[in-house]
Formats: sequence, structure tokens, C-alpha cells
Amino acid sequence: MRYEVFIALRHLKSRRRQSLISISAIGIAVMILVVSNAFIAGFTEEIYEVTVEKLPHVVVSPNEGEDYIHFYNSILPEIEDIEGVKAASPLLQGEASFRYKDKTLNGIIMGVYPEKEERISHISQDMVEGNFYTLEHTKNTIIIGDDLAEDLEVRVGDDISVSFPTATSTSFEVIGIFDTGSPADDLITYTSIRTAQQFYDSGDAINLINIRISDYNDDQEIAGKIKDMGYDAQGWTQTNPEILQTIAIETTSNNIMLGLILLIASFGVVSTLNMTVMEKVGEIGILMAMGTPASTIRRIFILESGILGLIGAII
Repeated sequence: MRYEVFIALRHLKSRRRQSLISISAIGIAVMILVVSNAFIAGFTEEIYEVTVEKLPHVVVSPNEGEDYIHFYNSILPEIEDIEGVKAASPLLQGEASFRYKDKTLNGIIMGVYPEKEERISHISQDMVEGNFYTLEHTKNTIIIGDDLAEDLEVRVGDDISVSFPTATSTSFEVIGIFDTGSPADDLITYTSIRTAQQFYDSGDAINLINIRISDYNDDQEIAGKIKDMGYDAQGWTQTNPEILQTIAIETTSNNIMLGLILLIASFGVVSTLNMTVMEKVGEIGILMAMGTPASTIRRIFILESGILGLIGAII
């Protein structure tokens, strides 16, 4: 054993209580570091599960100056042939007012092909009442979020009046209620695309195409390819930048907190070493009188801090 290691171990053994306190401080700091990183990883995963996984990764909208996308049945095959695209769902989306008895609330109607939309939003997994696919075979029916249903005080089987300034007020039967656990439950409703086209009198046209891709990190690349085809497209990082901002803010605050914790733990080690140096002034003088260079003495105390840090981190 090198004498630097021997002396370092002797110093640590002679001050067991202080050494244990330093080891505990480092162990707790590393534990908090690991747990916090796990929380951040889980938080990020939950954010993606609740938001990105429920959202279309790329959205195709009408070109500038146009209200609708016409001949969408010829556009869909082109989009679906792009490498990385898993599914594409055409829909007609618009605002509307929902009235039931004396309660009136504003929301959004999404006219969809249930089978295609299911591949994008997986809404059938969030159904708490009713069947999402029933929309395909019924007319003037609607599925609404649980928060909107609670605010309107409606249940499955009730008829609600839906109106829009440029549309004729129509009665829709509530055939299902969903719960995504997101703000969408306050606003979003689903109906068949034919019912929506008839309600808004848009003819056989849509105003959005939702797209799901294999890797949501490739949204900008896929959107770029669709733009090259002559259509207006945006990835989820453009349409929902607040998701990335939330994750960035949470990560930054967590890193600041971890830095402060590690700083406190480091001061615990420095304090122990400082006390050791102060107490060992005589021994240091003897070592130097015996010809021990200052670099070697410095190495002894660096070894002490290294041993404390290693044991604390392992624990």
C-alpha cells in the first residue's frame, strides 16, 4: 500500500464521526440526484403520453386564402406513401355552441372517420361510456368529453342543441363520453364527417388532415416533405411549442436544485477536510521535515475526499 493511501485511511479512521457525516451527506445528495432524474424522466414520459401521444404529430391545413381542402381522397394516398407516416385522418373541424336545457357552452366539433381517427388519437381507449365506432353508422350523433358533459349536465341518450352562426341549429344525440385527462375534455366533441359536413354545409370537403408518424421527433422532416408536395403542414413542435417549453422549464429548475444539493454535500466534505488539515498541522510539518513534498501531502487530502465521495456514492 502506498503511504499516501495509508495516511489518508488513518486520518479518516481517526475521525470516524466526521467521516460518517460526510459519507452520509454525499450518499443523500447522490440519492436525491438519482430520484430527481427518475422523476424528470417519468414526468417527461407522462407529458408525452398525455399530450404528444394523443395529438397528431403533423397537421395538414388548407393553403393560404382557402377555407377547405378539396379532393382529399386523392391527397391521402400521397401522404400515406411518405416513409415514416403510420396513419392519416381527414376531418372537418369547427366551432359550435352546445345547449342543454338552460346551459350553453362553446366547444369544437370534429367530424371524423372513426376508424381513421382511432389510429391517430386512440380515442376508443378513453371512452368511459358508449362506443366510438358507432359514429360511423349513425346520423346527428355526438361524443363529448367528460368535463363538457359534466358542465352541461348531460348523459348518454340526451339530445343537445348544437348551433353555429352560419349553420342551422341541429339536435345531436349524445352516444358516448370520453376522458383523456387533458384540457381537450372541456372543448372537444366528435361526430361523423358526413354529419359535420352537412351541419357546416361545406360539401365534400375538409379543413384538416391529422397524421401520425413512427417517430414523433421526425415531425419537422415529414412536414417538410408534405410542404414539398404543395400542401401546408406543421409538426407538433410548431403547433404545440408549450409542451417543449414546459419540459425545458422543469428540467432547468430541477438542475438548479440538484446543483445546490451537490454544493451543500461538497461543503460537508470540504469542512471535514479543513478540520483534518487544521488538526494535522504538526503531522504535516513532520512529514515535510522528513522530505515529503507538498504535492504528496496535497495528494493525501485529495485521496481522503475521493474515498469519502466514492463510499458515499456507492451507498
